[in-house]
Amino acid sequence: MIQFRHFVRSTILGTVASAAFGASALAETTFIVAVPSDPGQFNPAITTGAHVHAVADSIFNGLVALDENLEPIPDLATSWTVSDDGTTYTFTLAEAAWHDGAPFTSEDVKFTFEEVLFQHHARTKSGLSGVVSSIETPDPRTVVFRLSSPHPALLRRFDVTEAPILPKHLYEGAGDPTEAAQNASPVGTGPYRFVSHAPGDRVVLEKNSDYFKGDTTDVDKVVFRIIQDAETALLAFERGEVDYIPRIGGQNIVRAEDAGQVLTATAGPGGGNCIMTVSFNLESELLQPADVRRAIALGIDRERLNDQVLFGRGNVAEAPFSSAIGWAHAAGSLSSLGHDPASASAALDAAGLEPGADGIRAEIDMVHFPTFSKYAELMAQDLAKVGIRLTSRPLDRPAAIDAIFKARDFDTNLISYCNGVDPEIGIKRMYVSNNIGPIPFSNASAYRNEKVDALFAAAGSTADQGERARAYGEIQTILAEDLPYFWLVETVRITAASDGFTGYRPWTGHYLETIQIVE
Repeated sequence: MIQFRHFVRSTILGTVASAAFGASALAETTFIVAVPSDPGQFNPAITTGAHVHAVADSIFNGLVALDENLEPIPDLATSWTVSDDGTTYTFTLAEAAWHDGAPFTSEDVKFTFEEVLFQHHARTKSGLSGVVSSIETPDPRTVVFRLSSPHPALLRRFDVTEAPILPKHLYEGAGDPTEAAQNASPVGTGPYRFVSHAPGDRVVLEKNSDYFKGDTTDVDKVVFRIIQDAETALLAFERGEVDYIPRIGGQNIVRAEDAGQVLTATAGPGGGNCIMTVSFNLESELLQPADVRRAIALGIDRERLNDQVLFGRGNVAEAPFSSAIGWAHAAGSLSSLGHDPASASAALDAAGLEPGADGIRAEIDMVHFPTFSKYAELMAQDLAKVGIRLTSRPLDRPAAIDAIFKARDFDTNLISYCNGVDPEIGIKRMYVSNNIGPIPFSNASAYRNEKVDALFAAAGSTADQGERARAYGEIQTILAEDLPYFWLVETVRITAASDGFTGYRPWTGHYLETIQIVE
């Protein structure tokens, strides 16, 4: 039964050369993943976007991987030691090879961090570029990171999502890594090799038969079908034409369970512990007064967003930091920003925005990915009641990123900011002033506060968790007052997966590394 389904799907998708019912075709196991947008390129070191990592993380590796509890385990690094003062990390590297046969060495690690990650990866740039004082390569199998101060989050930010390692021999001298031709035909060390990309249609990978960890999967070929419409993707899953959907809406859980199995996790390709967040363009004259931003916050019914978009599967944000990072979470710091239309109107009065003849006090737009349209629709309804006309501007991912981080052509935008497993990983990049610029998912609001910068620096350079928690608590108090962003709901990742396979690891970018057929 399983073999027949795989043969039929492979033939329809054109991934098997012969249309005959031959034994060789039946022997090939193809796994189909539905993704909502085209990756566009396959260099995960220059973006935190889930659309790239959902595909590219299977091609590459980090120094470490993360287990189900998001604790570091070996990946390209087989072991490591940390100095007593917490400022020197020494990694022993695996005997691995790139997909083109070239040996993986410590020079690849040094090059990737210094020339790519510290320049172009929003989270790694903001969190580590000022912390790592040097990277040494005493021999091909050893790499040493020397830090200017302790950084307790270091190991957890060395996985394939936060720090994928690139081949130096292909990227060195190739110019801007964001525009390198190699991004279109990636060569990694990972469990799968790149085969082909039909833009807007599919990406095909094949098993890496020389994977340095051995034969970890039964899957010979992975086809990522680009299906933008969530309903179409779910129908394909129900018909057995798709084996895996990395993310489904809460309203589709029952249907997915009827057709296969549902897996949940707080992390996944692109990041974890995510909060749907409204960014205010602080360079916009209209949004510079804090009273206006506060009015918008008070006008939004976040409980309704959780109920009608997430079907109760998420949580209304109680603080700027995710509650999943419990020790750093300042619970209740947003308690004064519950849904309160009367107070929202009063705040607009204080800002001098009087209603016109049509009752409208101000008009703003909201840039967002099309998948977030329901959020924008509900917020527009809420804000209309207090005299704010919110215009939804759904843009495809590349256009939205350009509008927000390059052209800065927006009043507000909506982003799923993933907080990671430590504030240093996914949170700091949103607020520190040295991370304002054309880097996707960096400081979208262009927020500047010297005290916040200093508190993040202090919290990230001590191993004392109590001291870190106090600094993060003070940061969240300041953020709740300044409101450079407004934090809506904490989301969970709900995945639809075929019953025909096991070994899924939805919490990591390597979610396909250990897939096995259920006999």
